[in-house]
Amino acid sequence: MITRSPLHSLFIALLAVTVTAASTARSQNLFAPAIKVNDKVITQYDLNQRSLMLTMFRSPGDPAKEARSQLIEERLKLDAAQALDVLPANEEISRGMEDFAARANMTADEFLAALKQGGIEEQTFRDFIVSGVAWRSLVRARFGAKVEVGDSDIDQALNATSTDSIRVLLSEIILPAPPAEAAAAQARANELSQITTESAFAAAARKYSATATSARGGRLEWMPLSNLPATLHPVLLGLGRGQVSDPIPIDGAIALFQLRGIDEGKVATPRFSAIDYAAYFIAGGRSPEALATARKLTQTVDTCDDLYGVAKGQPEEVLERSSKAPADLPTDFAVELAKLDKHEVSTALTRGDGQTLVFLMLCGRTPEQAEGVDRDQIGSSLQNRRLASYADGYLAQLRSEARIIEY
Repeated sequence: MITRSPLHSLFIALLAVTVTAASTARSQNLFAPAIKVNDKVITQYDLNQRSLMLTMFRSPGDPAKEARSQLIEERLKLDAAQALDVLPANEEISRGMEDFAARANMTADEFLAALKQGGIEEQTFRDFIVSGVAWRSLVRARFGAKVEVGDSDIDQALNATSTDSIRVLLSEIILPAPPAEAAAAQARANELSQITTESAFAAAARKYSATATSARGGRLEWMPLSNLPATLHPVLLGLGRGQVSDPIPIDGAIALFQLRGIDEGKVATPRFSAIDYAAYFIAGGRSPEALATARKLTQTVDTCDDLYGVAKGQPEEVLERSSKAPADLPTDFAVELAKLDKHEVSTALTRGDGQTLVFLMLCGRTPEQAEGVDRDQIGSSLQNRRLASYADGYLAQLRSEARIIEY
């Protein structure tokens, strides 16, 4: 018996929406050219089908605009792959379709059947897979030799890591996931992890993220990698620019990060042996009353020591004041504290299945001597970042040289 994932259930639930959209699409002149990219035509049928598929996938942004952008890029990628003779074989395409369907706990046949119920043809999904597989093959074939990482590259990166000179520019989405909503939150996180553009991630952050950064599209400022939990280092170092991490479970929520930039400069930033923080727990979760209490505290509390006065006369467990090694911090505390300067506050987190709001303040950081990073990890991250950089530049070149006519 096959166990269906939450993504599978959401996927089926969207069929009614896409069937209605499909009926509207059929009333149009489906095969009229809408865009010409060099010698390749994108029809209105192609645009309608891709828009339907993006709607079913619950992709962020306007499905019609995203469909147009994606299909133009894919025609450029296929042109380049064809010129280099790296179009995928049927076996590679089938494997890619199976891999994508597996994300919804479905076989490729089950996935295609679900698409068909929504008015989406097999060829639409197949074309989507073909362009992705072809582009990855092209990037490896064209730039693989240029991104070979030798011992000297790894030594240099290890030296940079050992002095903690690596900084990262991230965007975040924090999805609340109390027990009653955990399945739906995981399904949404799985979908959002497939985002490939900064604009789409920003739109999703504004719509779904529960942190204060949602108003600015989830964008964080540059921060030293060493500020973040060590468990996140290989995750973030393995991302290329614009890529999104797999969903990361944290207490009562699910986190996703998009890498917008990375800096391996020469300026060292300290690694820390201990993080000193205070957490004051406010009953009511993210209710208006609890949030109002947190806002009042933000205006009246200047240091961590001030919270002792706030907590006076209340149960001891209402205030947690602790100094812990970074590796011992709860992941969600570590991520929030990494964003803060001394005596700054975060109210992004909850405890007790969302029923308790956390007023989290950074009291200070204790520096320590930095440690090295695994050579294989660094080598892999260097390759990924260099390949992604070459790929982005090459796609921009293809677009600038292309003849794109929109009718």
